[in-house]
Amino acid sequence: MRSAGSRILSAAFLLVAVLSVIVPFFALVSAALQPADTLAPTLTWPTDPQWSNFATAWSMAGFGSLLASSAIIALVVVPVSVVCATLAGYAMGTMRMPAKGFLFAFFLAGLTLPYEAIVIPLYFAMRSTGLIDTYWAVILPLAGAFMPFGIFWMRTHFESVPTELIEAAQLDGAGRFRTLVQILVPGAKPAIITYALLTFMWAWNQFLLALILIRDPSRRTAPSGLGTFVQQYGENIPLLAAGTIIVIAPIVILYFIFQRKFVAGLVQGALK
Repeated sequence: MRSAGSRILSAAFLLVAVLSVIVPFFALVSAALQPADTLAPTLTWPTDPQWSNFATAWSMAGFGSLLASSAIIALVVVPVSVVCATLAGYAMGTMRMPAKGFLFAFFLAGLTLPYEAIVIPLYFAMRSTGLIDTYWAVILPLAGAFMPFGIFWMRTHFESVPTELIEAAQLDGAGRFRTLVQILVPGAKPAIITYALLTFMWAWNQFLLALILIRDPSRRTAPSGLGTFVQQYGENIPLLAAGTIIVIAPIVILYFIFQRKFVAGLVQGALK
């Protein structure tokens, strides 16, 4: 049984964690609703909220096309990454194969590779293949960059599945693919949804690759467009805050829709 001091300390840490999330969001929303001539927004709710700042930021930055570009990239990267990570994690976690440990260590090494180290070779590779200034210039590198974590994540899940369950399915005549699709995937939904949400968030927030590999303004993504918006209107804090909220809104909405599955997947991953 925990002591009173331990409970108070836990509550204090929990309160600090909650405030560290809520206060920045409140400050961002408060700044977005201030009058346009406000130079230093304070952490107070405005007496006359300027909701028109969102419409102004939307039209001035052209967030319609920017969000569409980000959505196209994320909606292609997510299913490709999920399918490839699930298949690779299934093979790594349940099958016997030569040099499996070496292959897994090779994939894990990809987690240590920063984008800054590969962006210049990627630029020349995409230019030589004619993919520069296309969505594929960002989609293909992102799908590959997310594979190390995806394989690690899905392998951890499939390794926790009892081998008796897989053997029983195979004794009933199910092949490896049918065992995966009909037996293992239904139980892996929390892990798959969590990985899909993380992949969507990483793809949506991608700034450097989109900035270097897509120079056409009509194909820029929301984060790279927001960077240009900051350069143009760096002194208009309310408009910048409104633009930032517009960019992060899809991720926040997706989180609230899938929060139960997301938390369940994280808890399962933490317990394994």
